[in-house]
Amino acid sequence: MENNQIDYHVSFFKPKTRRNLKNRNMILWLVIIWATAVFGFQILLRVIEKPVPEPAYNTFVSVWENVQTENASTEELKDFANSVSFVIGKVYIKPEYQAALSNAFTWSVFRIAGDEREQLYEVLVDFEKMQAESEDIFDPSYVESKKALETYIVKLLDIPQNDVRKPILPFSMSSQKTESYSAENMKITEEAMSMYLIHNRSVLTDTVFLGFPFHYFFTAVFLLVLFIGLCLTYCIITDRRIAKEQLL
Repeated sequence: MENNQIDYHVSFFKPKTRRNLKNRNMILWLVIIWATAVFGFQILLRVIEKPVPEPAYNTFVSVWENVQTENASTEELKDFANSVSFVIGKVYIKPEYQAALSNAFTWSVFRIAGDEREQLYEVLVDFEKMQAESEDIFDPSYVESKKALETYIVKLLDIPQNDVRKPILPFSMSSQKTESYSAENMKITEEAMSMYLIHNRSVLTDTVFLGFPFHYFFTAVFLLVLFIGLCLTYCIITDRRIAKEQLL
């Protein structure tokens, strides 16, 4: 009996017609271009990047030895507390790092306070009490207690009034961490400082293009445009091939 069933099976890897072969090759080339742009750029970033510390990390390193041995001067403690505050102000910090950095910051601020230590402690305890009791961050009593502690810290550390770190400083203090700075927290602090204040950088990250760091522009904007462009290229070439075949 004659078999009139039509075979619609199409293999991408083993094209049976010239049209399918050309279509397969074009898709492969477009995928290669896309993969090179995506993964090649990331590989290039890793190859040419170098670890570059922020100024706050250099300051931290310069006073860290004296802080560990508790031989730091008041000015060195100020430098230490200020450098730690740059990490505390990051958007996200691991909980274990947050606890150690809070200990470092609180301990150093209380050492800087000197004879005003008792008064600072009272202001800190009052803020913690208001923080626990208040259900509204706009509560006048809560706002006043936060402002009082913030003002105290800013004065002790000589922080400029327009510094963006100011609002988060009161939350970096703990009345339970004023007297000691444990060896374990010292170790964690050192690890956290290097993690958050040393960044891999290169000409691709430092160059600004259209208001963006070039690596950000390339990955967030250009690759999206490239993907759309490759899809458009595929459609245009396919349409031209079909139209050409119809004329033959």
